[in-house]
Amino acid sequence: MQRRTYHFSGHVQGVGFRYTTHNIAQCHNIHGYVRNLPDGRVELVMEGDENEMEDVVKNVSRKLSCFVRNVESQIEPATGEFEHFFIRH
Repeated sequence: MQRRTYHFSGHVQGVGFRYTTHNIAQCHNIHGYVRNLPDGRVELVMEGDENEMEDVVKNVSRKLSCFVRNVESQIEPATGEFEHFFIRH
């Protein structure tokens, strides 16, 4: 199990990005959160199976591609701190 952090930039706030990401994540066996950042980006933090997390990012990128200009990612060891996937405010 690993932890992945993604930062989406572009016109990603105010377009339903967090809610769409949350709905997609609910269909996969992952834990973590999605939230808006003060600098205008959206942060997605997930822990789980590598394939599950890749599916989430592919689906998010496909559904919201018209809003995303850039995606940065980071892979780390999982911490196990999350019990479910949620929208962090």
